[in-house]
Amino acid sequence: MTDLRDRVAFVTGASRGIGRAVAMRLAAAGASVGACAREEHARGVVDEIVAAGGRAEALSADVTSPDSLKAAVRTALDRFGRIDILVNNAGIARDQLLMRMKAEEWDAVIATNLTAAFTCTQAVLRPMLRQRWGRVISVGSVVGQSGNPGQANYAASKAGLIGFSKALAHEVAARGITVNVVAPGFIETDMTAAIGDGAREVLAARIPAGRLGRPEDVAGAVCYLAADEASYITGQVIGVNGGMYM
Repeated sequence: MTDLRDRVAFVTGASRGIGRAVAMRLAAAGASVGACAREEHARGVVDEIVAAGGRAEALSADVTSPDSLKAAVRTALDRFGRIDILVNNAGIARDQLLMRMKAEEWDAVIATNLTAAFTCTQAVLRPMLRQRWGRVISVGSVVGQSGNPGQANYAASKAGLIGFSKALAHEVAARGITVNVVAPGFIETDMTAAIGDGAREVLAARIPAGRLGRPEDVAGAVCYLAADEASYITGQVIGVNGGMYM
């Protein structure tokens, strides 16, 4: 199993779905985890990690507020002394055909899915540069690669993460910092729970693997990219989509 002992991870959107699975997997590998979400939501995953013998702290933040996010990063640095692994996972969807999409639906998705990643990454970058080791892993989406009707805002935000990560990977590779994107396909989360059974069957039929993914499938890829074994992988998009997009 991947060994992340003595590493510290900061995970946004850590209270549920993919973020929760990532926080749990990193903790199981030995990392100390700063679970960043609204505090009342983050407490559950922190309690579970601690009960399993791991170390975790709930870090309350509104990811759409740069000041709130920066304060959470400072708190993590104060409590843990360092941040080695950043997982930009927080995300929302506000689906609508472009002709009907309101500006606030566009702005909310870009602020949560893309601008928050910029804010967090910039906040952790200086400590990573000083220690000459770091992992920046952003959770994208298959629709950031393929597009999807009714999701122009969501697809734009996730495609933006890819461009952002590739540019940053060029900037920091020589300092021992890797920057990658994990791009899930359709995963069993709150976002997909609202899909009716008939639609889910149709959706699964489009996936070569024949099923929707699990949050743990994504967490496994994130955990690998966080490890020493992945030190020569940077600027990449790792698809976790059951073959839906190749």
